[in-house]
Amino acid sequence: MFFATTAQPQMRRQAYANTGRTLERFMDDALRASANKSCAYTQDETGFTLSLDMPGIAKDQLAISVEGTVVRISSKEGAARRYNAAYELPQDIDTAQSEAKLENGVLTLKLAKKVPVSNATELTIQ
Repeated sequence: MFFATTAQPQMRRQAYANTGRTLERFMDDALRASANKSCAYTQDETGFTLSLDMPGIAKDQLAISVEGTVVRISSKEGAARRYNAAYELPQDIDTAQSEAKLENGVLTLKLAKKVPVSNATELTIQ
Protein backbone atom coordinates (compact mmCIF):
# COMPACT_ATOMS: atom_id res chain seq x y z
CA MET A 1 0.00 0.00 0.00
CA PHE A 2 3.01 2.26 -0.06
CA PHE A 3 3.17 2.48 -3.82
CA ALA A 4 4.06 5.84 -5.29
CA THR A 5 1.54 7.49 -7.53
CA THR A 6 2.40 9.63 -10.50
CA ALA A 7 1.48 12.80 -8.59
CA GLN A 8 4.24 12.41 -6.00
CA PRO A 9 7.20 12.51 -8.42
CA GLN A 10 5.80 15.69 -9.95
CA MET A 11 5.59 17.28 -6.52
CA ARG A 12 9.16 16.31 -5.77
CA ARG A 13 10.37 17.82 -8.99
CA GLN A 14 8.61 21.06 -8.21
CA ALA A 15 9.86 21.12 -4.63
CA TYR A 16 13.47 20.62 -5.73
CA ALA A 17 13.30 22.65 -8.92
CA ASN A 18 15.22 25.61 -7.43
CA THR A 19 17.88 23.47 -5.80
CA GLY A 20 20.36 24.32 -8.56
CA ARG A 21 20.21 28.03 -7.75
CA THR A 22 20.47 27.35 -4.04
CA LEU A 23 23.51 25.16 -4.61
CA GLU A 24 25.12 27.83 -6.79
CA ARG A 25 24.49 30.46 -4.11
CA PHE A 26 25.92 28.15 -1.44
CA MET A 27 29.05 27.48 -3.50
CA ASP A 28 29.54 31.18 -4.27
CA ASP A 29 29.22 32.05 -0.58
CA ALA A 30 31.68 29.31 0.35
CA LEU A 31 34.20 30.55 -2.20
CA ARG A 32 33.87 34.14 -1.01
CA ALA A 33 34.29 33.05 2.61
CA SER A 34 37.45 31.12 1.79
CA ALA A 35 38.78 34.09 -0.20
CA ASN A 36 38.21 36.39 2.78
CA LYS A 37 40.16 34.09 5.09
CA SER A 38 43.30 34.83 3.09
CA CYS A 39 43.22 38.45 4.28
CA ALA A 40 44.53 39.73 7.61
CA TYR A 41 43.74 43.25 8.83
CA THR A 42 45.31 45.15 11.71
CA GLN A 43 45.06 48.75 12.81
CA ASP A 44 47.06 50.96 15.15
CA GLU A 45 47.12 54.69 15.87
CA THR A 46 49.24 55.53 12.79
CA GLY A 47 47.81 53.26 10.10
CA PHE A 48 46.34 50.05 8.76
CA THR A 49 48.06 46.86 7.64
CA LEU A 50 46.48 44.48 5.15
CA SER A 51 48.10 41.13 4.37
CA LEU A 52 46.67 39.21 1.42
CA ASP A 53 47.62 35.82 0.01
CA MET A 54 48.45 36.25 -3.68
CA PRO A 55 50.08 33.02 -4.86
CA GLY A 56 51.20 32.92 -8.48
CA ILE A 57 50.99 36.69 -9.10
CA ALA A 58 54.07 38.84 -9.73
CA LYS A 59 54.30 42.43 -8.51
CA ASP A 60 54.17 43.81 -12.06
CA GLN A 61 50.84 41.98 -12.58
CA LEU A 62 49.04 43.83 -9.76
CA ALA A 63 47.34 47.21 -9.75
CA ILE A 64 46.64 48.93 -6.42
CA SER A 65 44.66 52.15 -6.23
CA VAL A 66 43.63 54.22 -3.23
CA GLU A 67 40.78 56.71 -3.29
CA GLY A 68 39.86 58.25 0.05
CA THR A 69 38.99 55.32 2.30
CA VAL A 70 38.76 52.67 -0.45
CA VAL A 71 41.65 50.42 -1.52
CA ARG A 72 41.21 48.53 -4.79
CA ILE A 73 43.47 45.62 -5.72
CA SER A 74 43.22 43.88 -9.07
CA SER A 75 45.34 41.72 -11.31
CA LYS A 76 46.30 43.03 -14.73
CA GLU A 77 45.34 41.36 -17.98
CA GLY A 78 48.37 39.08 -18.43
CA ALA A 79 48.33 37.68 -14.88
CA ALA A 80 48.24 33.94 -14.26
CA ARG A 81 45.36 34.36 -11.79
CA ARG A 82 42.49 36.81 -11.59
CA TYR A 83 42.07 38.91 -8.50
CA ASN A 84 39.70 41.82 -7.96
CA ALA A 85 38.78 43.20 -4.54
CA ALA A 86 37.98 46.47 -2.81
CA TYR A 87 38.35 47.23 0.89
CA GLU A 88 36.80 50.21 2.65
CA LEU A 89 38.72 51.42 5.68
CA PRO A 90 37.34 53.61 8.48
CA GLN A 91 39.65 56.59 7.80
CA ASP A 92 41.25 58.34 4.79
CA ILE A 93 44.64 57.04 3.67
CA ASP A 94 47.77 59.09 3.15
CA THR A 95 49.21 57.67 -0.08
CA ALA A 96 52.53 59.51 0.28
CA GLN A 97 53.27 57.65 3.54
CA SER A 98 51.86 54.27 2.44
CA GLU A 99 53.73 51.32 0.94
CA ALA A 100 53.05 47.94 -0.66
CA LYS A 101 55.29 44.87 -0.68
CA LEU A 102 54.83 41.49 -2.39
CA GLU A 103 57.02 38.79 -0.95
CA ASN A 104 56.64 34.98 -1.18
CA GLY A 105 53.08 35.25 -2.48
CA VAL A 106 51.93 37.58 0.31
CA LEU A 107 50.97 41.17 -0.45
CA THR A 108 51.45 43.46 2.54
CA LEU A 109 49.96 46.94 2.41
CA LYS A 110 51.02 49.42 5.09
CA LEU A 111 48.55 52.25 4.75
CA ALA A 112 49.16 55.41 6.78
CA LYS A 113 46.19 57.25 8.22
CA LYS A 114 45.69 60.76 6.92
CA VAL A 115 46.04 63.28 9.73
CA PRO A 116 42.93 65.45 9.80
CA VAL A 117 43.72 69.09 9.08
CA SER A 118 41.91 71.64 11.15
CA ASN A 119 40.28 74.36 9.07
CA ALA A 120 39.32 76.39 12.13
CA THR A 121 40.21 80.06 12.05
CA GLU A 122 40.32 82.33 15.03
CA LEU A 123 38.16 85.42 14.96
CA THR A 124 39.16 88.63 16.65
CA ILE A 125 36.75 90.10 19.14
CA GLN A 126 35.78 93.75 18.54
